[in-house]
Amino acid sequence: MKSVIERYNKSKEEHHQLGNPASEVKFWQQEAAALRQQLQNLQENHRQMMGEELSGLSVKDLQNLENQLEMSLRGVRMKKDQILMDEIQELSRKGNLIHQENVELYKKVNLIRQENMELYTKVYGTRDLNGSNRNPLHTNNIGIGEDSHIPVRLQLSQPQHETPARATKLGRLQLH
Repeated sequence: MKSVIERYNKSKEEHHQLGNPASEVKFWQQEAAALRQQLQNLQENHRQMMGEELSGLSVKDLQNLENQLEMSLRGVRMKKDQILMDEIQELSRKGNLIHQENVELYKKVNLIRQENMELYTKVYGTRDLNGSNRNPLHTNNIGIGEDSHIPVRLQLSQPQHETPARATKLGRLQLH
């Protein structure tokens, strides 16, 4: 394309000096014919690359075409391999980042577990060798019980006319 523009500029200068419109028309006709021939050659090469219109080719021409196709295929495969390698490296990098995040989260979870155990020990006390609490939780001087792991069931009930010896009443709430 660059050579066509250069030829045009050179011819334009020559024809401008002469000022002959007939020679300018002839120049453009030659340029159009050359471009048509170039387009036809490119279309023929394309068809041959696609495996069409091979009947007029000699064995040597077919061998050259095969070599061109193999080189093109090799280039395509190299590009594909490079893209796949780049993707593998990126996925590996992301996998390493996720692994590092998991390690950090695991450390945080273990720290929270440890803090919860310390809080649990402060609230419920620790057990000695006999299995009894050293520091049981008391509310209004009423023990929750020997075993702080057994759930306490609280139940709302209607006021009844019972004697204080039968049930311990906390207002309308009774412990059973």
